[in-house]
Amino acid sequence: MSTKLDIFSDPVCPWCYIGKARLDRAMEQRPDHPLVIEWHPYMLNPTMPPEGMDRREYLQAKFGPPDEVVRVHVPIVEACEELGLPFELEKMHYQPSTLNAHRLIHWAGLEGRQSAVVNGLFRANFAEGRDIGDRDTLLDIAEKAGLDRDMTARLLDSEADVSEIRARDAEIRERGLRGVPGFILGRQYVINGAQPVETWLDIIDQLAAASA
Repeated sequence: MSTKLDIFSDPVCPWCYIGKARLDRAMEQRPDHPLVIEWHPYMLNPTMPPEGMDRREYLQAKFGPPDEVVRVHVPIVEACEELGLPFELEKMHYQPSTLNAHRLIHWAGLEGRQSAVVNGLFRANFAEGRDIGDRDTLLDIAEKAGLDRDMTARLLDSEADVSEIRARDAEIRERGLRGVPGFILGRQYVINGAQPVETWLDIIDQLAAASA
C-alpha cells in the first residue's frame, strides 16, 4: 500500500538539497518503499525581484558580516561532504527568484517528471552555480528531464500558474510552515528539517510493518 509524502521545498535551499539526498539514500536502501512523492512550492524569498540579486549582497543582508556567513555555511558544507554531494560555493554568484523554478516543478508534476526536474534544479544551483532564475537554464533543465522545450518556453513566457504558485506558497505559510524542507507523511504527520537517513529508514520500516 502506497503512502503519500508531500515535500515543501525551495531549490535554492541547501538543507532541502541535503534533505532530498538523505531521503534518496534511504529509499535506495529500501527499494520496495511505499512512498509516493509530490513536491510543493515554498519560496524562501517570495519578494525576490525576477532578475534576482548578487549572492554576496544577499547573504550579507540576511546573515550579516562575512564571519557569520561562513559560520552558517559550515554545517551545510560538512553535511554535503558526508553525503558526497557537490556544493560549489565559489560558483554561486546569483541569488535567483525561484518563482519560475516552482512553475517548472509544477508542470513536471503533470507529466510525472517532478523528481528529474527537482534533481536538475538542485544540481544546476549547487553543483554548477547556474542561475536557476534564468529562462535558458530552466529550459535546459526541462529538456533534460524529458519535458518539451518549446512548450515549456511558451509557458515560461506567459503568466501560466504564477498566481497558483504564489497562492500555494501563501497557503502553507498560513498553515504554519516557517521553514523548509517540510514533509507531510500520509497527509497527517508533519516532519520538519533535513532528517538523517536513519530516520527515513525507520519510517519506511514502520510503514512496512504496519501494512504487513
